[in-house]
Amino acid sequence: MRYAHIDSPLGALLLVGDESGLAGLHLTTGRGAITPSPAWEPAATADFADARAQLDEYFAGARQRFELALRPAGTPYQLRVWAALRDIPYGATTSYGELAAAIGSPAGARAVGLANGRNPISIIVPCHRVVGADGSLTGYGGGLPAKRWLLDHEARHAGRALL
Repeated sequence: MRYAHIDSPLGALLLVGDESGLAGLHLTTGRGAITPSPAWEPAATADFADARAQLDEYFAGARQRFELALRPAGTPYQLRVWAALRDIPYGATTSYGELAAAIGSPAGARAVGLANGRNPISIIVPCHRVVGADGSLTGYGGGLPAKRWLLDHEARHAGRALL
């Protein structure tokens, strides 16, 4: 595995992956912050070029969907939740219960919340688009200010208000 830090409006982001795809995108602040593993190698300049370019476009408001090879590690249930996260439209939100129903597990809001909290590829797999049933902001590994920023950013560029 290789890693690289990139700058963003939210601070430094940590990209992790290899030639088969991106395995992690982590904010370096908040409860979900991680540091590079000693087993990982620093990435070459060309590594993650597509991810860097697409993230730059996203933060500039020019990209609404990412087209990258992803390889998150998780249980089959987590992978199902993370795939469903990618179906939430840019600039929109859904609740944990609605997401649970969408994957065929209508009583699974809590399990969806746990899987959402373990999403290793934030922003690209948009776990920030999941809110409480009443529309309130709930936990986010990068911190609630980062979640608010991402939702406001998308609302601004999607041309509609959220929450």
